[in-house]
Amino acid sequence: MKRNRKTAAVTGSVAALLALVTACGGGGQVGGGDEGGDQAAPGNKKLVLIPGTQAEPFYISMQCGAEAEAGKLGYTLETQAPQKFDAALQTEKVNALGSAPPAGLLIAPTDDQAMIAPIQQVKNGGTKVVEVDTSLKDKNVAVSSISSDNAEGGKLAAQTLAKLVGDKPGSVLVLDTIAGTSTTNARAKGFEDELKNYPNLKSVGAQFTQNEPDQAASKVTAALSSTPDLIGIFATNLNTGEGAATGLRNAGKIGQVNLVGFDASPSEVEGLRKGEYQGLIAQDPASIGQQGVQQAVAALEGKPVQRDITAGLHSITKDTMDANAQYFYKQQC
Repeated sequence: MKRNRKTAAVTGSVAALLALVTACGGGGQVGGGDEGGDQAAPGNKKLVLIPGTQAEPFYISMQCGAEAEAGKLGYTLETQAPQKFDAALQTEKVNALGSAPPAGLLIAPTDDQAMIAPIQQVKNGGTKVVEVDTSLKDKNVAVSSISSDNAEGGKLAAQTLAKLVGDKPGSVLVLDTIAGTSTTNARAKGFEDELKNYPNLKSVGAQFTQNEPDQAASKVTAALSSTPDLIGIFATNLNTGEGAATGLRNAGKIGQVNLVGFDASPSEVEGLRKGEYQGLIAQDPASIGQQGVQQAVAALEGKPVQRDITAGLHSITKDTMDANAQYFYKQQC
């Protein structure tokens, strides 16, 4: 009898445990093979996008694509952008999600190492994480990562510059943003690696601008003084490009030094039309946002998730800009 009572007790405990698991949604399917955290609470249709910074046309275009796709799939998307491209400011936005965790988080990490811990904390709460544009060094945090092939983008920029310059010899400056920013660092490296294939062009190295246009302008002013044969500049994003154009304008060197920028913001497109830029490497941020939502929803609904997705890149010059207008970035949705 004692043994029978024990067996009955164990059986009852198992039944109670199964009931508890069922009540908590444990019978649901975990999306995309992501083993960290549980599924979002039933009925949670909220997605949050935390881009690198606010008011940049690249991120606005990404937001537009993400919002449209979320609505199509029956979800809502809220954008919470830090004032500057800064890991501490972005961490504040991520930490604030703890009080009301979204079902899914789309985020462009501003530092591939410093953002791991705060994003992991959100994941631990059951939120599905998708990286858009930039990524973390730790590949186990996000269920999916959508970005341009930034090294390939840098390579394309070098090819574009070489075509613009022809056989003329000269030195080339690379303006990067912040050390630890995965996207721009990859662009700079891809550019310098490809530049080695053109013996008439010599790199004077990459300089960091902290993503501030005024610092980019100062770097260009200094380079023009120290490097008389400066023939080209590669600016790895919008802010460095705008700063580089300002530096060339102030020195009266517009058109004399070939400026190839990354992205296609309204100001960069206008600069290309006016001859301040000679080339732009455009991404497709709306597609990145759209696909980011698709992967987050797939993970939430237990459907297959693609871990890494590469978005398209396009080299645009003044001669080809009208044919590529669909890749110009937006200032509002």
